[in-house]
Amino acid sequence: MRFTLLGSGTSTGVPIAGCQCAVCQSKHPRNFRNRTAGLIELPSGFTILVDAGPDLRHQCIAHRVTRIDAVLYTHGHADHILGTDDLRSFNFISRKRISCYGTTETLASLRRAFSYIFDPEPMYLGGMLAQLDLHDFEPDGILKIDEATLQVFSLPHGNVNVTGFRIGELAYLTDFKGLPAAAEPTLRGVKHLFIDGIRYEPHPTHNSIDEAVEIARCVGAERTYIIHTTHSVDYETVNPALPEGVELGYDGLKLAFSA
Repeated sequence: MRFTLLGSGTSTGVPIAGCQCAVCQSKHPRNFRNRTAGLIELPSGFTILVDAGPDLRHQCIAHRVTRIDAVLYTHGHADHILGTDDLRSFNFISRKRISCYGTTETLASLRRAFSYIFDPEPMYLGGMLAQLDLHDFEPDGILKIDEATLQVFSLPHGNVNVTGFRIGELAYLTDFKGLPAAAEPTLRGVKHLFIDGIRYEPHPTHNSIDEAVEIARCVGAERTYIIHTTHSVDYETVNPALPEGVELGYDGLKLAFSA
């Protein structure tokens, strides 16, 4: 299987519009971060998009994504769902519907944000709407998507529950603060860990970078990638200072992993 990190930035993206700070003015390509999202490619060619944020169209063009068969939504915040309308481009190409997976809570947010897709006006006369099928799943357990088996678990993000998951050697944990004890056994010894670490300073609903590093150490991750980082994180200075086996995730990072 293959994984591509389509975006590594926080809800504003980096650079932030109008900001004149050093990172936002940086020319280093890894200081340019679209909103956090990922793509899983299975051996059959079946693809699972992880979140459809507002940068989805640009991400798919930049990383030459030609196929999306399913979407796994981690939660219903704007920076993780607002690209949903762009999925219709893949309906045009494949002439197939796209299966969308989320908890009942997440899918309720999706239905509210895109009522025109999921509850269209009877007399609608516009272009083709996104052709999506919604599938809910329990927040802790096993989720099957095509040939993939994912272990899913809940993560706390303020008053919202976020879905983290492990698929074989890879685990993906975005937008959370503090790892629940129930999730630790699922993550133990993971080879590739993608984990929320928004900045060095404490945050009420996200891990700091130091907190993310400590979680990675506790579960024994072989390789850790810090994601969902904000504009106070300068790739050129922060990445070299991270412990061995830990690095900043960046847009376009690709890796192969096993089930």
